[in-house]
Amino acid sequence: MTTPTATNVAQGDAHVDVQAGVVHGDVNFYRLPPNPSPEEQFASALKYLDARVRDQARRLIEEAIAGGYVTTEVQFYRLIALLSGRTLRQLATEELDRLTAICASLPHLDDHDEWAAGLKVIIRLLEPVRATETELVVKEIDALNQRQRVGIYGHLEALLEGAMQDEMWRKSVALAESQRTAGDRFSRVWKFFHPAPAQPRTLPVQPAAVPLRDWLRAGAGAVMFTIAVVQMIVLVATRGTLNPFLGLLAGLIGLAAFCVGGADRYYRRTRLHAKEAQIRPPRQRRREAPPGGFARKVDRLFDRYFGRYVPKGTDRMYWLKQTAGIRRHLRDEVVELYREQRIEVDRIAWLVRYLVGDVREQWERDTLTAYRQQLRIPARTKALYVGGLALLAVGGLWVVPAVVVSAPLSGAGWLLLAGASAVPAVRSSFRIIAERRRIADDQAERDDKDTARWAAYDRWCHKLSDKPSDTEMAAWLESDRKVLVDEAIQQYRLRPSHVIAHAFIEAPAPSCKKARYPQGPWRYSRYRLLLFLLTDDGVRQVNIDLDFETAASHTTQRLNYRFDAVAAVRIDGIATRQQTFELTLFNGEPISIRVSEPDNETLQHDENPTKIAELSLDAAGLNHTLHVLEGIAAEGKEWVKHRRHRADEKLANLASTIRGLLD
Repeated sequence: MTTPTATNVAQGDAHVDVQAGVVHGDVNFYRLPPNPSPEEQFASALKYLDARVRDQARRLIEEAIAGGYVTTEVQFYRLIALLSGRTLRQLATEELDRLTAICASLPHLDDHDEWAAGLKVIIRLLEPVRATETELVVKEIDALNQRQRVGIYGHLEALLEGAMQDEMWRKSVALAESQRTAGDRFSRVWKFFHPAPAQPRTLPVQPAAVPLRDWLRAGAGAVMFTIAVVQMIVLVATRGTLNPFLGLLAGLIGLAAFCVGGADRYYRRTRLHAKEAQIRPPRQRRREAPPGGFARKVDRLFDRYFGRYVPKGTDRMYWLKQTAGIRRHLRDEVVELYREQRIEVDRIAWLVRYLVGDVREQWERDTLTAYRQQLRIPARTKALYVGGLALLAVGGLWVVPAVVVSAPLSGAGWLLLAGASAVPAVRSSFRIIAERRRIADDQAERDDKDTARWAAYDRWCHKLSDKPSDTEMAAWLESDRKVLVDEAIQQYRLRPSHVIAHAFIEAPAPSCKKARYPQGPWRYSRYRLLLFLLTDDGVRQVNIDLDFETAASHTTQRLNYRFDAVAAVRIDGIATRQQTFELTLFNGEPISIRVSEPDNETLQHDENPTKIAELSLDAAGLNHTLHVLEGIAAEGKEWVKHRRHRADEKLANLASTIRGLLD
């Protein structure tokens, strides 16, 4: 067998661009209470076992047993956890001793106990199974309850040899094929990587911003205008005729109508101007937000969704150009709402999608500028404004001559005072009234926005409500791995019984998403896998890219090499929790891949970063893989022979114990 030159899967110093992790902090799936009972420890162990975190499951089961919780169910899963995914000859010497001790400590197994029946089957599998007994043993497994069958087929498929191993593997792969798409995987798996959405917010209504000078002008102007009008009435009264009074009354009525119509007209025009400013494309390109900051991430969200949600029948470039102003306005609002708190931008992506979708819907219904119709000056306002101004002018033509004739000097003064005080008072009153109306309308719009955003939030939360559990994620991943192993075995035209052992190196792929439960291992949306198949002829290595969200896989490289071609195996970066696996072959480049990244930002208050890294590597099977490859690097093919020899000696001691239990 030749030793080809191997290329790096990912350079050890290269940064694997993994997106910020999501920790489902509201889930207490793996968390144990303070001073847990043995029953609680066992229940937690089963969760870790389902998640393929085997070392942690074994530790918790042993702690539960040490606490006095010993049942046939506990012993069943104790053996499952110890033997999971390995052949008997892959067990270390101390593990074989533990297996012998466990079997020796088992009480008489009652035939009426369903878990005792499961224990008997596992113990039966510890003995060599002859080809003629294969069908009988399979029937015994199939007669167990579903949990026991899944436990045995899902964890102990590699336990046997020969025809029984081939049959167990066939059953195990068939189970994996059915489980990898179970639970509506492809429509739910993406939800595991989605963070809990941030609750919707709306900007508070800006309080009234009326300058003090407007209040002074309106108040003082009204007082001075009233004084001037009273004095003009006194002057007109000295003439003893009715016409000047009618003119003065007409003027005052005209002024009142002008003020009512003018105030409404002023508000509608200023409101329209403000609305137009929100959607008007910016004249100058705004300076970009700092890279990596919250505002820049929000920019990218709006750019992405405005580019994606193009209305039907609309040119993309035209759409983006026409909505540049409203895009800027909505972006500024979102940044203002959420930037003061540590909120990941992915948690508000739902809000950005809703806002952009709402703009598209308004565009398609041609209601994006419906405010123009709503703020159009009505005929009544125009009539009051123009008619009031005309009536004021007519009244003035009657009053002015009468006042001036009655008292030329003082009359002219009162007329000037009335005009000089009325003009600024009316203008200021327009601004005051407009500001009060703005607050009322802004509050109504805010209430409508708030209602609509909460409705969108509730819809999104409902969509995420069937997010898969970590147990489902682990089952899907294990099924994918098993199917990939089976495909590799078929590609190499091997039988399962020809494979001494198989092992994986599991790493996050570049730009993948990741998420986990508190106290649980990381799960990734895309994986980079190194599969090793150990046979009598050497090692078959298959490099695979797995898209976990679609279950699609792609083989990137296949390598074959002898056992003695493995020069060294090591893991770097343990202290920094940035671990890199490196396999060095004689006459070949090192095969290097980053298997974990340091992560302190997402840690919960009760989590230890080293512990989380260990759980993730345990779930990835790294310890088992290292044990196999380090043995090969140290001893070559002799490692396989020595392992078999040492295991056979231990298994001989185990055989008498097993026969005693089965009798």
